[in-house]
Amino acid sequence: MSSSPRTEYPPLDRSAVAARLVGGAVLLALLLWLAGRVIAGLGGSSSLGAWEDDVTAWFEAQRTPGLDSITHVASYLAETVTCVAVLIVAMVVLRLWLGRWRESVALLLALAGEVVIFLAVSAAVERDRPDVSQLDDAPPTSSFPSGHMGAAVALYGTLAVILLREVRVRWVARLLATLLLLIPVAVGLARLYRGMHYPTDVIFGAVNGGVWAWLVIATVLPRPQRQPTLPSAAGGTGQPEDVPERGKPPVRGEP
Repeated sequence: MSSSPRTEYPPLDRSAVAARLVGGAVLLALLLWLAGRVIAGLGGSSSLGAWEDDVTAWFEAQRTPGLDSITHVASYLAETVTCVAVLIVAMVVLRLWLGRWRESVALLLALAGEVVIFLAVSAAVERDRPDVSQLDDAPPTSSFPSGHMGAAVALYGTLAVILLREVRVRWVARLLATLLLLIPVAVGLARLYRGMHYPTDVIFGAVNGGVWAWLVIATVLPRPQRQPTLPSAAGGTGQPEDVPERGKPPVRGEP
């Protein structure tokens, strides 16, 4: 494996990074808590609640043995044991491939931070699961937001961004990133199909994972700023056309 990464990042101020991530996590958790309390408070009597009940009932009506098996696999892609296994393997591979821990740490922060925010919001909102038959054992956490969806977006989304930046063969990078980004879509549909969440649970689970992953990437893996082209001492642009050929003096009056 090559130890020369494509992207060079500036040094990090650890205290500034910690302050930004902690502050962002608290703000995101508060916003999700507020949204969850409003949605849960509306209940099934509102137009939103009635629509969500219709959606969950529709998914329940589409169940077949084949789709049951497919959605079980899709949902399992975001189970805790799966996410931890993917995280460990990806961290080791990224460290060996890029020769540094930066991307591995970003991936760890993306998943760990999403889980902490999800647990805090879920405990505070306490929304009941949909009133349909559920194909999975309900975890002790409440329905809002979807932890599976948040973990899938944070983990696979962050990994997709890293591969887009570091894989040198562009079509391979785009293919891998596309496959990774399709996983959260499959997870969200599977959680709805299996009766584990309302649509807004899945939507705000994606918001949790996506916003947190963006904050981690912007903080730990910021895009380096391009250096502007400096003018030459003679007033030129510094480009090769402003430099006279060696051994040939510049001609006065040339445009």
